[in-house]
Order: sequence, then C-alpha cells, then structure tokens
Amino acid sequence: MASDVLFQPFDLKGLRLPNRIVMAPMTRSFSPGGVATEDVAAYYARRARNQVGLIVTEGTGVDRPASLNDPNIPRFHGEAELAAWKRVVDAVHAEGGLIAPQLWHVGAVRTRSETWQPPGPYDSPSGLSSPGKQFGQPMTEAEVADAIRAFAEAAGAARDLGFDAVELHGAHGYLIDQFFWDGVNVREDAYGGKDIAGRARFAADIIRAVRKAVGPGYPIVIRISQWKQQDFAARLAETPEKLESWLGALVDAGADVLHCSQRRFWEPEFEGSDLNFAGWAKKVTGVPTITVGSVGLTGEFVASWGGEQSQPASLDRLEEMLERGDFDLVAVGRALLQDPEWAVKVREGRQGELMAYDRAALATLS
Repeated sequence: MASDVLFQPFDLKGLRLPNRIVMAPMTRSFSPGGVATEDVAAYYARRARNQVGLIVTEGTGVDRPASLNDPNIPRFHGEAELAAWKRVVDAVHAEGGLIAPQLWHVGAVRTRSETWQPPGPYDSPSGLSSPGKQFGQPMTEAEVADAIRAFAEAAGAARDLGFDAVELHGAHGYLIDQFFWDGVNVREDAYGGKDIAGRARFAADIIRAVRKAVGPGYPIVIRISQWKQQDFAARLAETPEKLESWLGALVDAGADVLHCSQRRFWEPEFEGSDLNFAGWAKKVTGVPTITVGSVGLTGEFVASWGGEQSQPASLDRLEEMLERGDFDLVAVGRALLQDPEWAVKVREGRQGELMAYDRAALATLS
C-alpha cells in the first residue's frame, strides 16, 4: 500500500487540494489551429475523475506572434480559443477536479512543422537560440513590454474562465528561461547583466503584471529548471546562495509556488546535501514547491523520446522526501499520460496494475 502522505490535503493559497498529486504539463498537439477540442476536455476530465489533486494543462500560447512553434498546440487568446478552454474548465470541474493553465512562450525555438511558420518574428532576449548561435533579433523594449502584457492578459482570462490557479512556463530553455540564462541573455539593459537577479527581472515583471491582473488571492505558480533543452548540463545557480538570489526575485514579485523541474527527482541539487531542486528551492525561499522528474517510472523522459520504455518504479523514496517536508506537491507526467487511473491505483495499493510508459501513448489522447 502507498503511504498516506501523497493523499493528504494541501492548502494552496486558499485553494484546497485534496491530495499532493499534480498532473504535470505535457505538450500534446491535439488542438488543430490552436483551439482545444472536446477530446482535449475529456482527456483532462478523465484525470480529474481519477483523483488527480491539481491538473496543470499542456503549455498554451500567449498573445505574441511566435509564442508557439506548432500550429496544433492550443493558444490562450482569441474568442474561439478561450471558449474552448472554458469547456475544458467546465469538464474538469464537473468531475470535482481543479485545473490551472500553463501559460507559455517558446522564445527562440524553431517550429516543429515543415509546412508551417509562426505569423511573426521569433522573440528572444538577445537573438540567440543557444550560446553563440544566432537566431533572429533581440527583443526591443517595446516587445518585452508587450510580452509582459500578453502573459498578464492570459492570466486574467484564466481567472475569468474559472481556472483555479495559473502557471507560468519559466523552464527548459523557453522564453522566460532564456532571459534567466546568461548563455543566451547578453543584454546590457535592465533585463540582462551578469547578475542572475537582474536577468530574472523579465520573469519578475511578468509575475507582478499577472498579480495585478488576477488579484491578491489567486495562486500563481512558476515552473523553473536548471537544465535546458539546448544544454542538459546548464546551471543557472551553482550554489544555494545564487539559487536564493534567483528565486528570491520571483517570490518577492509575487510567485506563490515554485514548480521545480529536474530530469530525475531523486538527484541531489548541491554537494553536501541530499535535498533535490525542489527541496533547496523551498529551503531558500520558504514558499511551497512542486517536485517533478521521472516520478513513478524507471527511465527519464529524454530517453523515452528515443523509444526507451519505462517500467513502473517504487514511490518509497519520493514518499520519504515528501514526508520529511522537502517539498509539498508532486507532479506526475508520463505515468499519468499513459494511465489516467494512476492516482487511484496508487492510493488503493494496486501496484501490480501500474502501467509501463510507451511513447506510443503520445499518439492518442487516452
């Protein structure tokens, strides 16, 4: 039987979660023309029905011309797009679930399609897609301001549609993370510099604008990572002191929760301590954190892109870390993508029924 710790309620800034399980955001590309379908609504509703505590949607694009690099990823602006998201919210709530959109801008990341280009120039802090690799032009101050506006308007729309919280995608080498990273942010204005706290200003200004749009009582989550899709070994903070400088700027701006992405949740973040990324983030900021990274599976997700199958894995270490308070919530990705009943099976001790992850699951909205 699983321990009770995963299924204890948690108060997220007045939002009562029934348990500690979060559905991690996972890009699905099943929204033709950027409009989520009834199948998308049913996909999320199945996870709500099966006792996921909080659903974070796939990344959804804010109102900038090249915020997305795939025409079938959902957008979070426009009449048809927002009406579709209202249907998703209603479907999840009808099952007793809670849901937050993940607001996204991919930045300097090329289109995934051979036949489609975004309807405008790519945004990036310095016109670099990776260190030393030119890609487009640096954003002007006016474009930076408009991107901040786009995130804030999307967050306000989320609140108005009835979403229970909002998450900002500030990880994995996408736009917000590109501003954090000195390898691709070489700006010399207020949004750049050698100091991580200075490079965090873009994210902090977004958070402040989002807070103004949603009000004081609405939960704001930001997803962060050290690693980048452009460089798995990249690190924004080599020490706890630098981590505190980086994340403190986000918390001071109004972030309520830090969603700390690493490829394997059990790996220590710094030498001399067994705390993982989420554990250290909580330690240096004092705010709740979400851990994520190969939860419930033997293999990590990058290898799964190459076809490696991941088998169900023990949750003992995860529960031990959660029990001692290292972090507060646990995001589950591929295990929940493969099996909408994962949380119920874990709660009921049905480990023998847990499913291996196969990348074929990406081809359907099961």
